[in-house]
Amino acid sequence: MEKPSQMLTINSLDDIKSLRESQELECKLANGRDGKGALPNDIWETYSAFANTEGGDILLGLKEHKNGSFELYGVANTQKVLDELWNGLNNPQKISHNLLRDHWVKIIRLDNKDLIQIHVPRSPRKYRPIYLNSNPLKGTYRRFGSADVLQSEEVVRRLLAEQMEEGRDEKILKGFGLDDLDRESLQSYRNLLSAHKTNHPWIALNEQEFLTRIGGWRKDRETGEEGLTLAGLLMFGQYRPIMDALPNYFLDYQELPEDTRETRWLDRVVPDGTWSGNLLDFYRRVIRKLEADLKVPFAIKDHIRQDDTLLHQALREAFINCLVHADYSDRASVKVTKSPKGFSFRNPGVMRVPAEIALEGGESDCRNRLLHEMFLLIGLGERAGSGLPKIQQGWTDQGHSLTIHDSLKPYDQTIAELTWGTLEKTTPITTPITTPITTPITTPITTQKLTAKQQAILDYLRIDPHASRQLLAEKIADITADGIKYNLKALQEKGLIKRIGPAKGGHWEIIE
Repeated sequence: MEKPSQMLTINSLDDIKSLRESQELECKLANGRDGKGALPNDIWETYSAFANTEGGDILLGLKEHKNGSFELYGVANTQKVLDELWNGLNNPQKISHNLLRDHWVKIIRLDNKDLIQIHVPRSPRKYRPIYLNSNPLKGTYRRFGSADVLQSEEVVRRLLAEQMEEGRDEKILKGFGLDDLDRESLQSYRNLLSAHKTNHPWIALNEQEFLTRIGGWRKDRETGEEGLTLAGLLMFGQYRPIMDALPNYFLDYQELPEDTRETRWLDRVVPDGTWSGNLLDFYRRVIRKLEADLKVPFAIKDHIRQDDTLLHQALREAFINCLVHADYSDRASVKVTKSPKGFSFRNPGVMRVPAEIALEGGESDCRNRLLHEMFLLIGLGERAGSGLPKIQQGWTDQGHSLTIHDSLKPYDQTIAELTWGTLEKTTPITTPITTPITTPITTPITTQKLTAKQQAILDYLRIDPHASRQLLAEKIADITADGIKYNLKALQEKGLIKRIGPAKGGHWEIIE
């Protein structure tokens, strides 16, 4: 079971005045036609939307003003409303699954009025999508901003496939065989295995037996069907057969200049007919380019020069993580970029385990388990549940910035950004922020080691201490709301800011 997102804290009328509806907060009056209280009919759309996105809180008993602020109105008959809520949650004709626990639904008493708070967690994969009225294709919602948006059949079918399949790459491909593989790629993999594990017994097997051992060829024990797996085709296949199986498949590496106004990219690797186009060859071609400029300190261990660092390991793990967690049936492409700012790894499909949980380690739900095992066999990647902590350790411990977040627009995708940190600042700096701010902001001297993003956040909070994560993401270039969340936490840990008021209200105070 995935852990719930943090529950909103409401302690006073001032907390309510500071509230604004957002991706994680919905406020409703719940007054009913007779004024005695009733569960709003559209609460189920919000429940579905929160459960299928990142979770959130629903507050009943608030009256909205024209300026978007809220006033405590109260719920006259809380027991009636709660009975309607629990009856609906436990009615499969109304909602597909009840995610709520008793302690996530509570009555808050303020100013002699009752407010009902309902915390909706993000749904675990095995229950997602959460849908209304027994029809996932016409009753599945997601949360975008403060709106509950009905999802298309294409999106819903992909969520259903995710729900049913533990590993997406175990599928046996009908009509595909050994002739669809790139033999040089397969031989290269054997060589890599031999170099990593000398005299491994599988190396001497014939092609089909070898593929069977590593998961590239499989027999279904129930049906007797056997053949090439999706993992085998992705890892060793030729580009055209891969495209026949996965029409949206595309791999893209770009090296970008510091100033993109004149040159779109300095170097690029895409399936262009000069190489196989499979995952193994893409990894081997691109990893050398990613690591090309990393400094390697002179170190000797057991009389052997060590040409590896924590940064190298973090980059490799981020790259492998991108490839093995991708949903290759989705419309977004795998895209890896290198620039003077750092590195970015994008894969189609949202994370099966939320980033804040995955970064803690120990919990894994890999989308392509066979691919993961293939990389592990040749010494690439980390065991289940330890990949993201390894990236975090290797990158942020060296003073750099890591952000990992999901995006649902224009397509489902996960983005990991490994950004170079900045040196300790000894002189004032000027950080431009996008409109509506039209003049640069000069930041006072600080002895803290801050990234450019953290400095820009501090600058903006000096102007607008009430700025939300979403607003900061809109005003500061090249960062998402999840990136803002990560950097706000870092600034708090550095003792540069503190939160005054509730998590989804209140304001930030700069500590000079």
